[in-house]
Amino acid sequence: MSDTTAVIFGVEGLRLSAQERAFFKDTQPWGFILFSRNVADPAQLRALTDELRSAVGWHAPILIDQEGGRVQRLRAPLWRDYLPALDQMQTARDPLRAQWIRNRLIAAELYDAGIDVNCAPLADLVEDGTHPVLRNRLYGHDIDTVVDAARACSDAFLAGGVLPVLKHIPGYGRAQVDGHLDLPRVSVPMADLMARDFAPFAALSDIKMGMTAHIVMEAIDPARPATISPDVIDVIRRDIGFDGLLMTDDISMEALSGTIEARAAASIAAGCDIVLHCNGDMAEMQAVASVVGPMTAQAGLRAAAALAQRRDPEPLDIAALETDLADLLR
Repeated sequence: MSDTTAVIFGVEGLRLSAQERAFFKDTQPWGFILFSRNVADPAQLRALTDELRSAVGWHAPILIDQEGGRVQRLRAPLWRDYLPALDQMQTARDPLRAQWIRNRLIAAELYDAGIDVNCAPLADLVEDGTHPVLRNRLYGHDIDTVVDAARACSDAFLAGGVLPVLKHIPGYGRAQVDGHLDLPRVSVPMADLMARDFAPFAALSDIKMGMTAHIVMEAIDPARPATISPDVIDVIRRDIGFDGLLMTDDISMEALSGTIEARAAASIAAGCDIVLHCNGDMAEMQAVASVVGPMTAQAGLRAAAALAQRRDPEPLDIAALETDLADLLR
């Protein structure tokens, strides 16, 4: 792992092309991330995860966004569908128990497919103006509820042999535009950010991996979004207390400007440990790899600490958990 490039790449299709295989062998990305375009059925998915690790020659982490609800890449009828997270939290008779069961079942599905990192939990808070693209993916309006639900999610993943990624640091709930298409800006004072937006992330700062938010916190850095802002990254490390492996959100999102290589270089220069590039476009991946370089010594230590949490899943009775979840949601 010491020679890995500080990047997580997506792939184009259902199997690796010869060009992708050669590129990954040469560049040695730290990990990979999968999307719906990469998923057909369980056998194909397992073959793809095996191919990815074979290409780099070690048991590299493979990530996915399987939150449940609108954001899940594995879907029925071959996998379970889930309510949006906020709907489930508001419906369940015991929301935290339901949250744990849901995510333990998700972890079982991912582990069986060879996927060992899930980009959740979300610790962003629901606000009056939270954009619809994010709102029903969240867990609640108040800090305690969100922290408890995020912790239940993280614990369930770890019990299932899957590593969690805390997102979106330092807080995305005030975003009123879709960061996939535009750059959100937050203009509230620093004291308000510390007391509300940052508080859930501080309480969950022991989670070993986290993802940035492409959002401008004007009280800290009015010119640059968090992902490429040294000032915001310093707040994440110092004030929020997050010392885990910090990856960018997808640098292909339109919240960021400039060339793809400029975005990647700026992210690393700002203090992110690793760049996340998701769309599988070969020309873009080559551009990113040309500027990112190997992981720093500190990033390598953080990555090793995260991967040290990988373990075999604890035993579970899937049928009993499915029955319990259905009963909690009646």
